[in-house]
Amino acid sequence: MKRFWALFIARNKEFYRDRAAFGWNLFFPVIVIFGFAFAFSGGNQNLYKVGVFNEPGTHPVNAFTQTQYVDFVTYPELQPALERLRHQQLDMVIALGQKNQYWINESSPKSYLMERVLKGSESGSVPSNFEKQAVNGKEIRYVDWLVSGMLSLNIMFSALFGVGYTIVRYRQNKVLRRLKATPISAFEFLTAQVASRLILILGVSTVVYFGCNSLLHFQMLGSYLDLFIVLVLGAVCLISLGLLVATRSASEEFASGVVNLITWPMMFLSGAWFSLEGANPWLRKFALIFPLTHVIDSSRAIMTEGARISELGAHLIPLGLMTALFLVLSAYLFKWE
Repeated sequence: MKRFWALFIARNKEFYRDRAAFGWNLFFPVIVIFGFAFAFSGGNQNLYKVGVFNEPGTHPVNAFTQTQYVDFVTYPELQPALERLRHQQLDMVIALGQKNQYWINESSPKSYLMERVLKGSESGSVPSNFEKQAVNGKEIRYVDWLVSGMLSLNIMFSALFGVGYTIVRYRQNKVLRRLKATPISAFEFLTAQVASRLILILGVSTVVYFGCNSLLHFQMLGSYLDLFIVLVLGAVCLISLGLLVATRSASEEFASGVVNLITWPMMFLSGAWFSLEGANPWLRKFALIFPLTHVIDSSRAIMTEGARISELGAHLIPLGLMTALFLVLSAYLFKWE
């Protein structure tokens, strides 16, 4: 335990003395969360844009122009509006006067929908075989949806670069060769690296979450304990993946390339920035091979849907299996030299 504790303390000191790495882990997710909160916090919820041309000398009133969530832009001339419609910068153009007309872009899905809305506004009713029902609920802001992805991304970068890249640097700088000459075993060294990085990741993530939450007030429908368990398991899994990268890598350049090869697909295909619900089914299945996908989906389900830990077996079981696989391979393949 003395050897383990010495390695644990040394790695922690190395982290917080590196101000660049410490600042990146602490402030990058904060900047991103507040940036997206500011960018998407406006009250403008218009989903479609329609150009309106009023014939000179007329002031027509049309029920369609009272449609909510549609931005109606008035044009003094018809031709510029049609040009913007041609390039799908407008979803529809209407001309109001003695003879009402409308134009759509037949290659635009939004134009098709606006045409249906226009025809519905003219009839003023829904088909008789439909009965209206309604539900009420609190809106989930984009920042509420985003925060789980940002926390998970920060864990991923901190785990892969903070463990895998660091051990490769130790190997290249002959630090591992010196440690090999001491009574320290490979198991003690690797477990100290995992424990140190896990504590640092959880500490930084806690500060980031509650610091941002004090100002943005994230929606949290589930249990903080369940969220903590998911983040711990996800962090251990990603740290184990970082160890696997570092087992045989001989240079920082090679390790950096491998880490980037791993992180870039996970960053864009794990649902951190945008939902994959409407994506190709094969792409959604492919995304399940990434640990980050399971971490994000689990934490987001807890925060925005109130899911319990017992309901997340489809994500937690693969995370556990990946963690065991990465740790076994790391221990088997690890070399000091």
